[in-house]
Amino acid sequence: MRRSIIHLVIRVSCTSLCLSLLTVGLLFGKPYCAHAESTSAIAAVIASNRDTYLAQPNLQAQQPTLQQVYQQRAFAPLWFAQGSATRPALALLTALRDAANYGLRAEDYDGIALTTRLTKLAATDMAPDVQAQLDVAISAATLRLLHALHYGRIDPRQAGFDIKVNRDQELNAADMLLKLAANEDVVPLIESVEPKFVHYQLLKRALARYRLLAVDAQLTQLPAFNNRSIKPGETYAGAPALRQLLAAEQDLAKDAVAADSDTTLDPALVAALQAYQTRHGLPADGALGKRTFNALTTPFAKRVEQIELTLERWRWLPAPQAPMIIVNVPQYKLFAFQSNDDREANLLRMDVIVGQAFQYTQTPVFLADMKYVVFRPYWDVPLSITRREILPNIQRKANYLEHNHFELVRGQGDNSPVVAATPDNLAQLASGAVRVRQLPGDDNALGEIKFMLPNSYNVYLHSTPAKRLFNESSRAFSHGCIRVSDPVALAEYVLRNTGETWDRARIEAAMQGDPNQRVYLNKPIPVMIMYGTVMPKESGVVQFFDDIYGHDAKLAKLL
Repeated sequence: MRRSIIHLVIRVSCTSLCLSLLTVGLLFGKPYCAHAESTSAIAAVIASNRDTYLAQPNLQAQQPTLQQVYQQRAFAPLWFAQGSATRPALALLTALRDAANYGLRAEDYDGIALTTRLTKLAATDMAPDVQAQLDVAISAATLRLLHALHYGRIDPRQAGFDIKVNRDQELNAADMLLKLAANEDVVPLIESVEPKFVHYQLLKRALARYRLLAVDAQLTQLPAFNNRSIKPGETYAGAPALRQLLAAEQDLAKDAVAADSDTTLDPALVAALQAYQTRHGLPADGALGKRTFNALTTPFAKRVEQIELTLERWRWLPAPQAPMIIVNVPQYKLFAFQSNDDREANLLRMDVIVGQAFQYTQTPVFLADMKYVVFRPYWDVPLSITRREILPNIQRKANYLEHNHFELVRGQGDNSPVVAATPDNLAQLASGAVRVRQLPGDDNALGEIKFMLPNSYNVYLHSTPAKRLFNESSRAFSHGCIRVSDPVALAEYVLRNTGETWDRARIEAAMQGDPNQRVYLNKPIPVMIMYGTVMPKESGVVQFFDDIYGHDAKLAKLL
């Protein structure tokens, strides 16, 4: 609470400083023109690749853009005129100080430090080298902010994600810097470089709300859990505090708090608890069990961090050039875009099952193109699974292959010859010279259809005979591939661009028809496997999910 108040005081003080600076500049600023001494000082700062007014003084990353911009202006200042900071400069310093609004760390962009330094120097005659350092520092800090908002703060490959950030419309940082220097209303220009996804903007709104909630750290402090689940109608000493918390989270109507302060899980409180559980991917039983208690007592500062990390990952995504499919792993959900817009009315949504949390079974994060569909597919068992699971089972059970409808194949193609399960052929399984595949059928691990997006991980989307698993709230059960709950609906979506009519009846018939029937798409569909532990909805509801693979913790350390 104290830190939040201090932060608020600093923010207010800095805003006052900006107003003071503006007044000083307008009333007492001395006539200034870009003398050769000043322009040469700016050129020297850029050439040195170092600006001591910045917390990160190395300008190497920004140097080419700085050189381009200032050279166009004969190295005249961007942010000073007649000896005073310009109105765009003051507005930009405010934006740098408010970098937290974008899910960034304000101290990384030097807004407070530069404002403080400018305040001290505002009523004095600034030496050319001092003004040059300030001018270049403001430009360099702005370039860092623009780059972070457009591309993200780090390369996703550092976080183990196979995503190459390569915008089709690259950020023209030099042009943007010049536009900012000529406009007092800088915020719309800054926001123009951010991702265009609707849910990215919704996430920014959620960030502002959860920052306010984080001010009151006591909201998430409930009486200790006694390891016994508290059922609807039972007594709970923390019920009044729970009502306050759920009201703050907008799961419980605020008038219910004033009207009911007893210590029972009454119907209104149970309904609010169920809404909370649904938002957090928990079984919505209305009971206060251990998992629900752990979620409720997670500090809002942690929720703020989750939002910030998810915003970073949104910045890694390419702008949709065609309707795409996104799978959000921690949410256990698939979203198929009907257009390039991610509005909820334009999305096909369904539950999915993803890889288990073990090192070798996690679903990887990557981008790939879906190119064809296979009806009644073989399951070509990956070599890693053959070594870890199939071979030990063969050694324990003499009829394991026959019982599970597996066969041995020599070669990698669908038409490769089937070979007998002789001791010699079984011995070649570990090297991959002979491989295992499961025949199409009711017990085939891929179900009746698979959606192929060729990639180095051998991960794809498919149906499953184990449909009961979709009833679970946590669905990390696979070896890494993604099982879809409504394969027919996904097939209708995917096959709409084949030039043929693939309605539900034809799809269902193909799923019971000839084995291994391939249908190629006329145009590949981009598929993004992403990892975000927060997902906002257009209604204002904010959903949080468990960090099932620990990717949030890893990214937080990298940042």
